Amino acid sequence: MAYYRSVGDVPPTRHTQHRDPEGRLYREELMGEEGFSSDSSLLYHRGVPSAIVASEVWELPDQSRTPNHPLAPRHLRLHDLETGTDAVTGRRVVLANNDVRLSYVLTGTEPSAYYRDAIGDECVFVESGSGVVETVFGVVAYRAGDFVVIPRATTHRWVPAEPSRLYATEASSHIAPPKRYLSKYGQLLEHAPYCERDLHGPTAPLLQEGAEVEVLVKHRTSAGIVGTRMVYATHPLDVVGWDGCLYPYTLNVDDYMPITGKVHQPPPVHQVFEGWNFVICAFLPRKVDYHPLAVPVPYYHSNVDSDEVMFYVAGDYEARKGSGIGLGSISLHPGGHAHGPQPSAIEASLGAERFEETAVMVDTFAPLELGEGGLAVEDPTYAFSWAGRTL
Repeated sequence: MAYYRSVGDVPPTRHTQHRDPEGRLYREELMGEEGFSSDSSLLYHRGVPSAIVASEVWELPDQSRTPNHPLAPRHLRLHDLETGTDAVTGRRVVLANNDVRLSYVLTGTEPSAYYRDAIGDECVFVESGSGVVETVFGVVAYRAGDFVVIPRATTHRWVPAEPSRLYATEASSHIAPPKRYLSKYGQLLEHAPYCERDLHGPTAPLLQEGAEVEVLVKHRTSAGIVGTRMVYATHPLDVVGWDGCLYPYTLNVDDYMPITGKVHQPPPVHQVFEGWNFVICAFLPRKVDYHPLAVPVPYYHSNVDSDEVMFYVAGDYEARKGSGIGLGSISLHPGGHAHGPQPSAIEASLGAERFEETAVMVDTFAPLELGEGGLAVEDPTYAFSWAGRTL
């Protein structure tokens, strides 16, 4: 995120001596993307950020994937999914491909394990609940409706204040605002549906004490996604100050300004973020089309190049009426098959002036496969709902 912030105690000149009141040097760490060629931040540690005393295998939860074959639309009921209560280790994979993994967890109120995703950025949507994320950059508070964006390799843990439903998009790349929303220097432009003041990052350092602190690291090998349990000599959350353009932040859907039009607008106008081979969109309460003959629900469309995943969060999603989809549902509409509103929803929507609905969409440009969590809560009748049939 090319929006500069400075938090805590940093020296006036980068890469120069920076000492504590007793004269001891802080350890400077450059955390940057794309090999010194993209966004970065400089962090100043009390301890040595690379000092570990142990490294052992962390057996990840089930990461298996099942192809969507035979090809069919899918309906997954996430509120029926039993998960662990740890915001990290309790996640279950719902849908995935090599570019992105979608997982879900209903947390308890205990802090999660310390965790670092070394594969890519994470964008975690908070369906319900509140709390904080403690990170090496400081504390980020979260609440219902937040997108919590955590850069790759950020050491952090979730500390829920109440049970929280978290829908995680785990990328194999970085996640950022769409390029068309940005100036050539990285400022969010006037036509963007949100701006820098809507992004909430850490405001103060978080200094923790401790020795031999475990951090769970998710990373890649030639064998696929694996986990390592690293033990740090001193507490990794020991940064006295940092500055730069790379850090965790939140964006709440209440601060997102939906774009509407005279007739039905296509999904790209609802885009929030982009990653490599996928986008994240939000369909939010809004006034709808004002042409006198407008059809407010979507027209039927074929995803020639993408799979479409909708997560239904709040309100009453007009286009899916009569399908069995409800709050906490996910629909997967795969590329190569046309989809659109339930037939009865079209007439029912005519004359509507406003939709009260909240849904998060992820469109991927490679086919998605079903994770073990998705298979556990699939509604087998959904694919035939447009024809009015059941199995």
